Amino acid sequence: MVNIVDALVPGGKANPGPPLGPALGPLGINIKDVIDKINEKTKDYNGMQVPVKVIVADDKSFEIEVGTPPTSALILQELGIQKGSGEAGTVTVGNLTVQQAAKVARMKKDDILSYTLKAAVKEVLGSCVPMGVTAEGMDVRECQKALDEGKFDDILANEAW
Repeated sequence: MVNIVDALVPGGKANPGPPLGPALGPLGINIKDVIDKINEKTKDYNGMQVPVKVIVADDKSFEIEVGTPPTSALILQELGIQKGSGEAGTVTVGNLTVQQAAKVARMKKDDILSYTLKAAVKEVLGSCVPMGVTAEGMDVRECQKALDEGKFDDILANEAW
């Protein structure tokens, strides 16, 4: 039988405390080895919450799958801010460029539902609305319309998808 443990851990800083330790302890595996491997695999996401799946087999071997942090966390990292506004619509905490949105979209490529970079960028921009983040200095919905109208095609043409 295979046991699966899902958890959100701080990138590069997982520890044997909750949520991992109590979930892994009864499975009889070396928790330190698991934590070390998780920290090695998530070090690039330092300071972000990262979804991790630990798959433990009967022979006590384990495999670790690292997910992508939530889009909102990637946007916060890209803008260098700690949190969204909490009063979206009235308080703005940052401004995301189309190029930054394209970078976030590429990081989320495996989890995103879009087939084109333009659609993926619009999806990322949609996450900005409740966070109080503007796009290209305008309301996110205006920026999405501008994208539809082809105003940023020159920027997106240089970006790989």
